[in-house]
Amino acid sequence: MKLKQYIKAACLFSFMAVTISCMNLEPLSDLGDNLVWNNATNFQLFANQFYSWPHDFNRAVSDEPHSDFRSDLVAGSSMNVYSQGTNAIPATDANYTRLYKRIYYTNLLLKNAESFAVPADIAVPVAEAKFFRAYSHFELVQLYGDAIVLTQPLDLDSEILYGKRNDRGEVIDQVIKDLKEAAGSLPETSSEAGRLNKYIAYAMLSRVALYEGTWQKFHTNGKDATSNTTRSTELLTIARDAANEVIKGGKYKIFYNEKLANESYRYMFTLEDGAQCNPANLSKSDNTEYIFVKRHRNGDKTAWNLTHGMVANACYVTRKLANMYLCSDGLPIGKSSKFQQYAGVTDEFQNRDNRMGNNMLYHGQQYWNNDGKWRTTWTDADLTSSLTANVRSGSGYQNRKWGTERQLEDYYESYDFPVIRYAEVLLNYAEAVYELNGTITDPELDYSLNLVRLRVNPDMPKLSSKLVSANNLSMREEIRRERTVELVLEGFRIDDLKRWATAPVEMPQDQLGVQVTGTWFETNWTDHKRSLSSDGCLILYSDRTWNDKLYLYPLPSDQLQLNPQLEQNPGWKN
Repeated sequence: MKLKQYIKAACLFSFMAVTISCMNLEPLSDLGDNLVWNNATNFQLFANQFYSWPHDFNRAVSDEPHSDFRSDLVAGSSMNVYSQGTNAIPATDANYTRLYKRIYYTNLLLKNAESFAVPADIAVPVAEAKFFRAYSHFELVQLYGDAIVLTQPLDLDSEILYGKRNDRGEVIDQVIKDLKEAAGSLPETSSEAGRLNKYIAYAMLSRVALYEGTWQKFHTNGKDATSNTTRSTELLTIARDAANEVIKGGKYKIFYNEKLANESYRYMFTLEDGAQCNPANLSKSDNTEYIFVKRHRNGDKTAWNLTHGMVANACYVTRKLANMYLCSDGLPIGKSSKFQQYAGVTDEFQNRDNRMGNNMLYHGQQYWNNDGKWRTTWTDADLTSSLTANVRSGSGYQNRKWGTERQLEDYYESYDFPVIRYAEVLLNYAEAVYELNGTITDPELDYSLNLVRLRVNPDMPKLSSKLVSANNLSMREEIRRERTVELVLEGFRIDDLKRWATAPVEMPQDQLGVQVTGTWFETNWTDHKRSLSSDGCLILYSDRTWNDKLYLYPLPSDQLQLNPQLEQNPGWKN
């Protein structure tokens, strides 16, 4: 079945399901029948299905194209072929066909909107369709580079679906156009939690333009580039300005609660409705930071066993990630007098960025989960019935992000997934400003990145030009560090390494665990059964490789057989 036939057949099946379950109309064989598109309510009902498309916890905790498990910072109990650099050309790829199917849906609505009598009545579903068309086209660029741009629900005999792919620049231009038009028609405030508003479109635009702007800069001029191309300048300007629209709008702010204090970051990710889930008894409505979410309702079973799938030794945090956290004086461990080294089992956790303790368990720490020991009073009294972290498994570092502390069955954690949060927008702004100008002022840092940095580190020095120059730091590296530790396990790292063109340096490195030689672990974890590096650290996975073909995923072989003009991505050709 050709791609276009697959799209049409799949859409017909899905559309018929929508007309039965959502629109309560007779299923129609003609997708353009006026009965389906005869009133504004039906346009909105059709657009509602788009909200099932955004990324969910699979991006954070599973093995999917954006997952951190395909990067250099975390690992699982078995080797990941994508992280290892040994993945092959697939026969089929559900991501590829799914994205084109979704684009068809958006185009179907937009095509029928052209003849609707009162355009103002369907302005919102039209804007939603443009947003999600952009979302899907951008995903195609991130995964495959060049892609066929579709702006019409094509007939089966259309030659476009037989033709060559559009250059990635043309695809990005269409994405930007769609997002700008969506922002112009979406409401200032979401009509209900989880629905689009204009600032979500601007936030997405900042992500898209930063991604492609830095891709063009570093893939044209090299990973250490200090100058921009005309194209990267254009895109980085868009990224900066779009992020600034969100900031100026004042609708969102960094989540912080005085009672949660320096654990505000951690508890933000586990806010739920219908049951107490944190010491301050906050719920989802108190989250000021999530801009766009994939919603989950209390009591609904999800596809992810979040707590048991991520907490303690379920997720192997690497030494590289642990070492990235700054010391409390705002300096990297190699430059700080506050770093306590590795001899004691918890020494390296002392005097560090509080996000390290928010995201990781240290040996002997008391903690809770959902079905072993859980919190009941949400006071210190709960410490009398808790689990105790024993880090002598996996990498020797243990994760706590995405873990609940209340009693509930596995797979029933109901926190929302942050598709876009305000911290990302602030970091997008800072990076776009720096990469655009080659410098960033202290007021610009205070306007953006330092709000993220100081959330749970109120006594840490701000990132500033003085701090950088006095300690021989790299402003670019420090901006990237903030992004990495803030957004870890949210599905950004591998995409960042690719757009920065640093993957050839970072990805082939061995994934390491704790230092054993000369530390507490040497006498207290003698049965780890792993080889040690030259520095005496556990080797989790070695023989990792990088080839530049890995910047893009290969097209599935079935699509190439059906349309040879697509052409395989560089390096993947037989």
